[in-house]
Amino acid sequence: QVQLVESGGGLVQPGGSLRLSCAASGDIFSINAMGWYRQAPGKERELVATKTTGGTINYADSVKGRFTISRDNAKKMVYLQMNSLKPEDTYVYYCNALLIRSREYVVRGYWGQGTQVTVSS
Repeated sequence: QVQLVESGGGLVQPGGSLRLSCAASGDIFSINAMGWYRQAPGKERELVATKTTGGTINYADSVKGRFTISRDNAKKMVYLQMNSLKPEDTYVYYCNALLIRSREYVVRGYWGQGTQVTVSS
């Protein structure tokens, strides 16, 4: 079994900052990539940022220069530092991991339960 547990969401004023954290646990053999997606009610989930274990990073254009993704591979954690937050960053943010479970030989995607980020004055 694999679990992804997010923390760090909340309410913040425009221009403020938040840091999201996500910890992966369970019978994990290896992790290929971890990242963050976000979703508004009634809309599709969209990429925010991903980082492979090799270090390749991908950001959505809307967050470039404001958000920073980082990982602690040894701890199986991924972080998202969000600065200069805007009301349009209000979403539920989901942690994602592409990984191989012990005794399996296929990469699968797993999701956390989501954490709400609300940017409002």
